[in-house]
Amino acid sequence: MPDTRLIIVDPGHFHVALVQKEMYPSLSAEAHVYAPLGPDLIDYLGRIARFNTRPDQPTRWGLVVHAAADFQARLAQEPPGGVAVIAGRNRPKIERIAAAVEAGLHVIADKPAIIRREDLPQLAAVLERAEERRLVVCDLMTGRQDVITRLIRVLRDDPEIFGELLPGGAAEPAVRLSNVHQLLKHVAGMRNPRPPWYFDITEQGEALADTGTHLVDRAHETLFPEEALDYRRDVRLHAASRWPTMISAAQFRQITGEAAWPDFLAPWLKEDALEYFCNGRLHYEIRGIHVELEARWQWQTEAGDDTHAAWYRGSLARLELRQGAAENYRPQLYIVPEADIGAALDRRIAHEQAEFPGIGLDRRDGEWRVAIPDALRFGHDAHFIGFTRRFLGHVENPGTLPRREKSNLLAKYYVTTEGVALSHR
Repeated sequence: MPDTRLIIVDPGHFHVALVQKEMYPSLSAEAHVYAPLGPDLIDYLGRIARFNTRPDQPTRWGLVVHAAADFQARLAQEPPGGVAVIAGRNRPKIERIAAAVEAGLHVIADKPAIIRREDLPQLAAVLERAEERRLVVCDLMTGRQDVITRLIRVLRDDPEIFGELLPGGAAEPAVRLSNVHQLLKHVAGMRNPRPPWYFDITEQGEALADTGTHLVDRAHETLFPEEALDYRRDVRLHAASRWPTMISAAQFRQITGEAAWPDFLAPWLKEDALEYFCNGRLHYEIRGIHVELEARWQWQTEAGDDTHAAWYRGSLARLELRQGAAENYRPQLYIVPEADIGAALDRRIAHEQAEFPGIGLDRRDGEWRVAIPDALRFGHDAHFIGFTRRFLGHVENPGTLPRREKSNLLAKYYVTTEGVALSHR
């Protein structure tokens, strides 16, 4: 059996269980769990039990559970070399990442690593310490596995299709990215409960600091692939705003199972409804390129799932991800031309068959839609498996982790946390 094992730290979010939805050849089937005894741990154990007992390709996880209030101190007794998986409360997450690194553990952390601007120096110190100890620390950027995200990068890098990236401005940015998440959702076939602390923005973070990390990651990875970014030199924030989604008492009971509002939510209660500040908008520049982000949460979306949108403006074409009613809420990639790019686009799509077998082009109303086979459209859960496999490859050989990842991680969290701070002003 492999010696490397997963170390699960205070599993307060279903994302940690999705990492264990499959087995990995390089990992032991025995995972150690460190957490306080409570509903978050019980929910996690139930999810792993269901994975182990499902009729189709069941997993074989064995869990050694250390359930105690001093779980973080006990974590320090773990032998080095394991992989700590940290997904749960966001505010203390950086402390748990630091503790895992000090214990000699690699870290795969669900986003966000930090939610407050004052925690950026500690994140930088933790990354330095990990580098000294040849440990791999990454956040779960599962969106990098998405087929449309990958195709946008391919087309944006082709000067015969995209042309030059336009800098844009405040009125019309070069890049727009948005997501709309729904609070009441189903995961792995089950309705997903949320703990009461999830609605405490000082604990969970606001939208720009939470789901906004995916938006910033996609923008930077698409605009400046293979390049290291320096937030002190390359980033300039312009404007930000925030607004609440109202949650009724009945909705809160439905999603948390709690009969009454907890005391820690009192500052945001308005006539027995919660002002949940889970929506944010940000306009910033990265190396002179104007970017606009919008991250929102609704009780439920029309799509019945989370949705995303994006556009990138080039001198020859605009690349757009759409997922609205016209697309039947299924993500689709469009190329909107500003010049005659048809022949170049045909050549590129033919060339990419090796990487994306079966893709094609549909011409309609003066634009192209990229036809993407279902076989290339992996779901949300599969993205966690794909990202974890790549992460474990870096664990086996830490030298394969690109050096730019450290500076780009800091640039991303500078944008998100400073964006939240700016929205309060």
